[in-house]
Amino acid sequence: MAQEYRRAFARATEYPSEFWLQAAGELQWEQEPRRAVDESRAPLYTWFPDGSLNLSVNALDRHVAAGRGEQTALIYDSAMLGSVQKFSYAQLLEEVARFAGVLAGRGVKTGDRVLIYLPMIPQAAIAMLACARLGVVHSVVFGGFAPKELAARITDCTPTVIVTASGGIEPTRRVEYLPAVADALRLAQPAVRDVIVAHREGFDHDLHEYDGRSFNGAAVNWLSWEQLAAVAAPADPVPVPSAHPLYVLYTSGTTGAPKGVVRDTGGYGTALQFSMNAVYDVHAGDVMFTASDVGWVVGHSYIVYGPLIAGATTVLYEGKPVGTPDAGVFGRIIEEHKVTTMFTAPTALRAVRKADPGGELFTSHDLSSLRALFVAGERLDPDTYHFASALLGVPVVDNWWQTETGWPIAANPLGLEQLPAKAGSPTTPVPGFDVQIRDAVGEPLPVGAEGNIVVKLPLPPGALSTLWGNDQRFIDTYLSQIPGYYLTGDSGFMDEDGYLFVMGRTDDVINVSGHRLSTGAMEQVLASHGAVAECAVIGLADELKGQRPAGFVVLKSGVQIPEEQLRAEIIAMVRQHIGPVADFREVSVVEGLPKTRSGKILRKTMRQIADGQDYVVPSTIEDASVIQALLPVLRPGG
Repeated sequence: MAQEYRRAFARATEYPSEFWLQAAGELQWEQEPRRAVDESRAPLYTWFPDGSLNLSVNALDRHVAAGRGEQTALIYDSAMLGSVQKFSYAQLLEEVARFAGVLAGRGVKTGDRVLIYLPMIPQAAIAMLACARLGVVHSVVFGGFAPKELAARITDCTPTVIVTASGGIEPTRRVEYLPAVADALRLAQPAVRDVIVAHREGFDHDLHEYDGRSFNGAAVNWLSWEQLAAVAAPADPVPVPSAHPLYVLYTSGTTGAPKGVVRDTGGYGTALQFSMNAVYDVHAGDVMFTASDVGWVVGHSYIVYGPLIAGATTVLYEGKPVGTPDAGVFGRIIEEHKVTTMFTAPTALRAVRKADPGGELFTSHDLSSLRALFVAGERLDPDTYHFASALLGVPVVDNWWQTETGWPIAANPLGLEQLPAKAGSPTTPVPGFDVQIRDAVGEPLPVGAEGNIVVKLPLPPGALSTLWGNDQRFIDTYLSQIPGYYLTGDSGFMDEDGYLFVMGRTDDVINVSGHRLSTGAMEQVLASHGAVAECAVIGLADELKGQRPAGFVVLKSGVQIPEEQLRAEIIAMVRQHIGPVADFREVSVVEGLPKTRSGKILRKTMRQIADGQDYVVPSTIEDASVIQALLPVLRPGG
């Protein structure tokens, strides 16, 4: 069983230098590397230290040079505008080279930083690739982030230019970006010289309101993307060392100073080319639709860089899984653009299921082009897995990874071979990730025992090289607890077949009367109830038991069930599947669960509210009103 996968995994583990130098050979290098990894600064590692390349060349120029310039590279599908725009590889290269010329013309040079604050429009991908073309470090901040959060990121990475747009379009409102940028500039340490604005119709604020004003004691130019691009000369690519930072991406939900994950150029390009082929089974000419945002790591890796490096067509979607116009929109996109591979978050599938429990709107479209659905961002509970599998009739692949790793730690490697799936598991570690389960003091745990999920160093190419401007914080946060290993911060176990089960963040393991219990295991039970669309379990402070579990459930649309009956049925199910030791007695029906825009449920915030602690609503929250609606449930009488 699993010969191709096992061979690849063994080679990556036993002969990593040979394995990754061969993988790197799939890219186009200015200077081909001869060395795989520099360990002289361990636990900080550098991949392909003697290599140099340009990532925009690998995403665009080389495909045009190979005679595929007319192939569609990017499809911009805006459900918000009801429009579709397509760019061939040749056209996208022209746009990228021209905007790189805009940046170069404004004095931006290799090593400088550019902050990108854009909605899901083509300019987002173009700006990212234009930065890569010049060896400029980009930092994408999710469009619509609050000014305070934007300011913290400006102060941390000191960009000379901000690239933004008039605003973003939500189903029920328009979000003005320019006032937020102006407020952030007033709060941030001065470094920004230029704000370049892509114009969108229908917004109240214009760059002329702000141009010429002083922000925090510094003069800032507010400039038109369109006017600058009309007169700019296209820029040639600048080769950079493999270790040169490609981007800084700030992790969501952080407290205190933001944590800027630094991604290198050569290692990342190698990892993306490898993962597109080995994990996602996406190749030149295929069509990949990743329903995410360029503000998240999934958008960086599998909307922009990964599909284009692989020579595929990528769909950049401006809209929601439901409500633009309905729960069948993903089906419409698959049919219209002949999507072969789709990638989304479990929360999107749960939203579809809540609005359309039978999935009729989705399956009313021709889905015959689709070969696989990949899911990541939040734990894929077995019930949602079975729903999607039955709905689509194609492999549904849970892949588990983090902003820090940049690409999947564990997945069913469809491009190597399709392994038997197990509901609740992202299958096995991907070649390059030596995953182990350790206890709190670093001792290995036996098969089936839950503990800290760690990865043996060095991490493979493509994972973070450090945190921006702070090597020591990187070491202290991730590498110091168990020397020689990267601490993922997640807990889980490996079964007898080597399948990984990720049960949740380590702080989502609760202690009930001395018994360590996984909230993820309880959520799995709650989600299997026929009336439940999605759920969360948190541990509440309890004077007697230390902690006690409490469940919060959102019902499927149209479901009618008395709350007492639902509570009794769920308590009985948890007792049956987890045991009386869980002491599970509390279930509340709620309208919605608070989530980040990338789909993670904010369990920690819920727990802080319920325990009467001070809490800060994370800047990454999708809808702050959900917290307000939950307050009476989490803090009754409070």
